[in-house]
Amino acid sequence: MSYLDPRAGRTSGDDTAWHAAEDVPTGPLPVVEPSQPEPKKGPGKRRAGKGVGEPTTSRAGRNLPAAIGVGVGLVVAVLASLLFWEPAFFAVIAVASGVGVWEMTRALRSAGANAPAVPLIGGSVLMTGLAWYSGTDALLIGLVVTVLAAIVWRLADGAEAFRRDLTASVLVAVYVPFLLSFGILLFLPDHDKGQWRVLCTLLAVVLSDTGGYATGVFFGKHKMAPSISPGKTWEGFAGSVCASAIGSALLLYFLLDIQVYWGLLFGALISVVAVIGDLAESMLKRDLGVKDMSNLLPGHGGLMDRLDSILFAVPTAYLLFALIAWAQ
Repeated sequence: MSYLDPRAGRTSGDDTAWHAAEDVPTGPLPVVEPSQPEPKKGPGKRRAGKGVGEPTTSRAGRNLPAAIGVGVGLVVAVLASLLFWEPAFFAVIAVASGVGVWEMTRALRSAGANAPAVPLIGGSVLMTGLAWYSGTDALLIGLVVTVLAAIVWRLADGAEAFRRDLTASVLVAVYVPFLLSFGILLFLPDHDKGQWRVLCTLLAVVLSDTGGYATGVFFGKHKMAPSISPGKTWEGFAGSVCASAIGSALLLYFLLDIQVYWGLLFGALISVVAVIGDLAESMLKRDLGVKDMSNLLPGHGGLMDRLDSILFAVPTAYLLFALIAWAQ
């Protein structure tokens, strides 16, 4: 600080100028007790460790123990439903669709779009059930019924509400329950191998995310989409594709008896659409001005923050497996 008010104390500047600015009192000066200087923290004190009771967080500010626990719990729930009791997988998809719809309608409301949660959640259960019992054509019918129900629901509030919220309602119905219901279609055609198709698809997404993260940390230099997802690099994207392609080639060969070249193609395409799905949700959250879709899952944010890559990967896997079956 280069100067002080004369009444605040002396400076390291010219004393004569200070005395000329104000008459000096002639009486005895009050005795001011010197204030005790605040003890300085030694070097490295802040980095020595966290205080007692403070949660362990990652560089991204996540609660690591909670994130690991929730992640393990989700993996166990999905694996148990796939391998031990088939109806549980239907329940997992139905619950995930309903929760995803709730998170999406809640996030869109912050931007002024009031997509009706009740008919959309009901429609998500309907789509999941129709896909389980009747396949692709029934799923399309369920989508149409869901959108019509949302339209009628908003018409009750007037034509202006209908026009404002129609796009949001269609977005939620297609983006969450319709795409996620392809997981049911992957599971159904051949029950003795359906669980392996789903598992291979999920593992391809996991390999893509893991390979992209590892490659990006060590080699990432060129930003892929800095305005949407600043952490993504082209080097990380290449790592995603390679990891998913190689891993999927092995998984499809040993679990489904599918030739290696098909597995390479499968993994590469799943990685591409998984990255697109991740970027799409990042762009949506940026437009809505939210960091996470909700705080439902400690350490992870919302369920939609975990489903973003899977939503685009599941229908792509369904089409790829149909193509492979036809070609073989």
